[in-house]
Amino acid sequence: MTTHKNAGAELVAQSDNSVVFQTLGTASGKQIGVVTLNVEKALNSLNLNMVNAMTTQLLKWQQDENIAMVMLDGAGEKAFCAGGDVRAIYHASIQTPGEVTEQAETFFEREYRLDYLLHTLGKPVMVWGDGIVMGGGLGLMAGASHRVLTERSRIAMPEVTIGLYPDVGGSYFLNRMPGKTGLFLGLTAYNMNAGDAKYVGVGNHYLNSDSKEPLLDHLATLGWSDEQQLNHSLLTEQLNTMELQASVPLPQGKLETNQAEIDGLMTGSLVEIIERVSDFDCNDSWLERPLKTLLSGSPISWHLIYRQAQLGTSLSLAEVFKFELGCSVNCCAIGDFSEGVRALLIDKDRQPRWRYQDVSAVPQDLIAQLITSPWADAQHPLKTLS
Repeated sequence: MTTHKNAGAELVAQSDNSVVFQTLGTASGKQIGVVTLNVEKALNSLNLNMVNAMTTQLLKWQQDENIAMVMLDGAGEKAFCAGGDVRAIYHASIQTPGEVTEQAETFFEREYRLDYLLHTLGKPVMVWGDGIVMGGGLGLMAGASHRVLTERSRIAMPEVTIGLYPDVGGSYFLNRMPGKTGLFLGLTAYNMNAGDAKYVGVGNHYLNSDSKEPLLDHLATLGWSDEQQLNHSLLTEQLNTMELQASVPLPQGKLETNQAEIDGLMTGSLVEIIERVSDFDCNDSWLERPLKTLLSGSPISWHLIYRQAQLGTSLSLAEVFKFELGCSVNCCAIGDFSEGVRALLIDKDRQPRWRYQDVSAVPQDLIAQLITSPWADAQHPLKTLS
């Protein structure tokens, strides 16, 4: 990986170089904390060690008055973060089918705590969302106050392809998108560009991919203070200024211009949606790939994503993560997760043998079981989130 050439740069001691922590000095005397996901060959996918290291460091920086803001970045030019490394969960799940494993509970609990910490850190958090941002990477990005997109951003929630559903807070941010867009993104794993992502609120700033070093240089000159709100405003103003100077314009997305078509496709019961999609003539249409992905996904996942969309916006962020933790570990125990991971990541044959072959065959009591927490409230691993 490369580190920023700043006279005040300082590497923070760490035990595992899968994440690199730096502090950058500024003219104000304050520092910028930089987190770099450093597993370039794996597209910076998150494992448990990375999650634990980031949580520990962010908690320290949250309490450190010298740290004015935090930046999250990914090594290399291909990805910020392509998701979570779920192989360990897979291996544990196939050894004890039908049971909630310690590996699944621990990974998802720690990941969701990290996501929640980013949402509630208080200090400005900027994610440099260049390249691939998928799954767990989008969970990190969604938690940031300043979510920077570039002309190379490719953003998706592809969990339908592995028997899961858009977690990491998806039950919160997908349900706050325009119209039926959140349901569409969950069911189809549609790859958003920066124009799409800005339209649905996944990103809130746009810069060019070659602007990262100039941005850090500018941030080093700002008058950072002890006031978090002022620091938020300073960062926003700097990003807005540089956005106006972007030489490569914001790419045109498909979601906004096709909102009415998306809403029409995604209206009605799940059975009606799947039937409508199955009959849809999408030759030479932008919808060809996303609808093909939908129809090849897990029917169990279809039901979970549809139920997720029905949650609306009534749950708090803490309640969302509590709901998702139960749902996620249940998917690993009794859903299609193990088969989906086998087909995509283990054997790589891309021929998943889903438990059910069509939407109507999935028992409703199975879906009810999947969305029911395996813990009483008092024993819930995330009971301390508030």
